[in-house]
Amino acid sequence: MSDAARQHLAAQAEAQGWREPVFEVTVPTRLDHDGHCPQPLEVRPVDTRQLSRMRFEVSCTGSPGWNATFVARARVSASVLVAASAIAARQALQAADLREEVRDITSMPDAVSAQEEVEGQTSRRALRAGQVLQKRFLQADMLVKRGSAVQIVARAGGVQVTHAGESLDSGARGQAVRVRNLTSGKVIDARVVSHGVVEPISSAPMPQSRD
Repeated sequence: MSDAARQHLAAQAEAQGWREPVFEVTVPTRLDHDGHCPQPLEVRPVDTRQLSRMRFEVSCTGSPGWNATFVARARVSASVLVAASAIAARQALQAADLREEVRDITSMPDAVSAQEEVEGQTSRRALRAGQVLQKRFLQADMLVKRGSAVQIVARAGGVQVTHAGESLDSGARGQAVRVRNLTSGKVIDARVVSHGVVEPISSAPMPQSRD
């Protein structure tokens, strides 16, 4: 039973991206059902939303078959990101704003471990210094705002051409937005690259800059 709970935690750790996770698992010494099973028992998770109280079902597929449930109590710690200092709501997150610490994340399985996860993100809420960063606190930083001036950067064959444009949508890094080329007046679909910079999604060549 302990092995089944640990295997489930290991799978969750991989899915969530926890770094250097350590598990402490407590399971009951016996099941409510004392029946013998001629085959290896099958264990499956039933409700594992709370790591401190994960419910599993044990099944015997022999004859006669039977089912029983047990609760595994886990304590999980991992290397996660915490606020290096106070972070304001809607503040764009930078590497310097965060530091790594080993923390108990039993009650916060969505804790963020990798710096890559916060690139281009802002904090939905104010965070105090030392507070663990959780995925539910993150939202994409709008690098391009509707109505703002942007640079349309097109690259082809080692040549880079830049045009002035106006964004008709707001967008985060990697998102598609509509942009009006101020030189030609044409509206194109473009992908947000960085603050105020987009690149055309279409592979069709853009007119050469006259600048």
